[in-house]
Amino acid sequence: MDLLKRRWTALVCAVGLCAGLTLPAAAAGTYVDVPGGAWYADEVSQVTEKGYMTGVDPTHFVPLANVTRATVVTVLWRMAGSPAPTASSGFSDVAADAWYTQAVDWAKEKKIASGDGKGAFHPDQQITREEMAVLLARYDAYQGIDMAEGALNLFSDANQISSWAKEGVQHAVGMGWLEGTDGKLNPDGLASRAQLAAILVRMDTPAMG
Repeated sequence: MDLLKRRWTALVCAVGLCAGLTLPAAAAGTYVDVPGGAWYADEVSQVTEKGYMTGVDPTHFVPLANVTRATVVTVLWRMAGSPAPTASSGFSDVAADAWYTQAVDWAKEKKIASGDGKGAFHPDQQITREEMAVLLARYDAYQGIDMAEGALNLFSDANQISSWAKEGVQHAVGMGWLEGTDGKLNPDGLASRAQLAAILVRMDTPAMG
């Protein structure tokens, strides 16, 4: 049974769901899949210590796995102190006993997550960079932070940003959370766990100081 449980846990985390699992806290620097010289090593250490993200198990973080919508909402909920929601989100695809239920309920209540407009949240869907930017921007709005106006015209693929995501991406760029590569933002690209960890640290930096 232990072997089956480990295999199940690895499978779940490989698709970005492990942020919601209750696992033993890993000490900083103990993830065998996070090399000390990796660009994300310090960020992974910080989000682990703060309890924002957890790994597949105490020694594996799976930094290059893509994250899901449920994962992003859950880490934002944890950053806010894991407040208890006052009502159910009502999303048809969010079970009452899922690991991310409270986080989704809270995010809907605080207007951070609105779903697809048809009553569903799609918690297991891998999140794109522009979708993540929108959730992060709405979290800042919930915190009372004014929206930044990043210069999107600096990126050659700015015209590929969805109209509903433009304000969120502008804020993410203006706050220094999203940085382009070779002059491109890649708004439709999927976000990895390492990238999310780095962004969470950037978001949390003012509070640290």
